[in-house]
Amino acid sequence: MKRLLLLLSVVLSLIGCGKRSAELNLLVGTYTDTDSKGIYSFRFNQETGDCSPLAVTGIPNPSFLAVTPDNKTVYSVTEQQVEASVSAFGYNPADGTLKLLSKQPTNGTSPCHVTYLGKEVAATNYSSGSLTLFPLEGDGKLKEGTLLEFFETGPDSLRQEGSHIHSSQVSPDGKFLFVIDLGGDFIYRFPVKDGKVTSVEPTKIKVPAGEGPRHFDYSKDGRFMYVITELEGNVLVYDYNDGDLQQIQTIEADPLHARGSADIHFSPDGKFLYASNRLKGDGIAIFKQDSETGLLEYVGYQETGIHPRNFAVSPNGKYVLVACRDSDVIQVFSCDQKTGLLKDTGKDIKVPHPVCVILTSTSA
Repeated sequence: MKRLLLLLSVVLSLIGCGKRSAELNLLVGTYTDTDSKGIYSFRFNQETGDCSPLAVTGIPNPSFLAVTPDNKTVYSVTEQQVEASVSAFGYNPADGTLKLLSKQPTNGTSPCHVTYLGKEVAATNYSSGSLTLFPLEGDGKLKEGTLLEFFETGPDSLRQEGSHIHSSQVSPDGKFLFVIDLGGDFIYRFPVKDGKVTSVEPTKIKVPAGEGPRHFDYSKDGRFMYVITELEGNVLVYDYNDGDLQQIQTIEADPLHARGSADIHFSPDGKFLYASNRLKGDGIAIFKQDSETGLLEYVGYQETGIHPRNFAVSPNGKYVLVACRDSDVIQVFSCDQKTGLLKDTGKDIKVPHPVCVILTSTSA
């Protein structure tokens, strides 16, 4: 009898662990120019694709979010021309609620991306072409930021009249912060040590003229960087070697050349790369990666709702969640893990003007 009870206890424990691993939290940043209230949180099941609401946190234009690795703090931009800022929130993943810890001005305009480095947070100010570095207190609160300004131009007189800093990420080896300048066709490299930028004088890496780089991702093994360009709608593939970048491929992501390519992410197994396109033929371009050479092969295209921005791939690789801003939904696509192709599940998550989607654990 004791053995039977022990076996039953083990089985129930395994069932509980399976349920917990299937469940994730979904954090959604939005534009609040319509009826959005701010940051929305949901519980998402990555086995079934089902979703249920958790909480809403009021904040203007939280168009991009970052979550710390310990799942305790969320950083959000307030993307606007006046009173642009970054806020730090204490995060309770059990119920999806956020509590404001601190708020600091970026001293730039239209911050559209935020990155957690460890002991600093970096915010990119699109309109003013600047980067703000915020030191962090021990509890995650933001200290006063340092503003770094850029003054580059590109050949596109409409979109590249000056620098437009769009995104940043720490390199896979943790040694560098790479920063993307859409307006100047540059990638800037800053040295990083112990979670902080150690020099504010970057190494400048030129991108082909007129491309307008926007977002980027790294291969699973960290050997390659992939940059989506907004203006030309291409993916630029770079060999990465201890901070050095050497371009090895340009491949088309937007055959309609709508000048609205947006986001880029790998599948968790590193086999497939996805890139979103807006303005015409809204959808996701799908590529297969050669793990040896890093080169991409185009394999398909999935139409989406209107104006797909940021998107996220579930950790188990089964689903791709796409923020379709002007359709006011996050579309849930199932992913064929053999071909990389997507299929609309019809399980839309209704959110006003969604822009940023992040999947996190349900526990700290």
